[in-house]
Amino acid sequence: MAIYNGMLPVINKAEVKRYAGLRHAEDFPTQYVDEACKEILLLATPKGVYKEYDYDAETFTIQSNPPLLVEGKTVRDHLAKSTKVYVMGVTVGEDVELRSEELFKKGNYTVGLLIDAAATTAVEQVADQVNEVINNIAKKQGYKPTWRFSPGYGNWPLEVQKDLANIIGTKEIGLKVTDNHLLFPRKSVTAIIGFMPGDESLPTKRGCTSCSQVDCSSRKV
Repeated sequence: MAIYNGMLPVINKAEVKRYAGLRHAEDFPTQYVDEACKEILLLATPKGVYKEYDYDAETFTIQSNPPLLVEGKTVRDHLAKSTKVYVMGVTVGEDVELRSEELFKKGNYTVGLLIDAAATTAVEQVADQVNEVINNIAKKQGYKPTWRFSPGYGNWPLEVQKDLANIIGTKEIGLKVTDNHLLFPRKSVTAIIGFMPGDESLPTKRGCTSCSQVDCSSRKV
């Protein structure tokens, strides 16, 4: 298990607007987005944890202790050529969501929404950072990494969250899983990255490009 202490020098403002459904709102006051990003930079505590395991693609099993069966055709296809996996978890802490909840309770919905969107952007940036660390490990070892795949995506059930959290020790970064299989703090991410032999490739599409809801206000272009 490795701990990652992340950094957030900046928050991607275009992503904040996308998560807030404001990507096409050209006349929206930019100072509100700026302030939301500044608050999250002060409140966020970015941390990550990741661990490597052998993977048996024939039995769909992560060779952890105890072994963890990967269920769902989409994620099994995603890992079909992998011989190892890295399981990762990241969070930006609880303070960011407490701030957005405070604003919503006061009726300040616009700023609350932007704070929430900035926190989502922040945790995705930390996930990208850990992802890049894992990608570099893959390349050094002669593997080709898949893109990261999270529970709830495709038909990989959220029920796996507790098992994933256990095999990587997310408690070390203050990340837990509720009885409803949700992550706490809420602005957190768990995911799996496959390591394929260097001459393999993955035909599956990532994220928004695989979704048929083309009119989604948060869709990446």
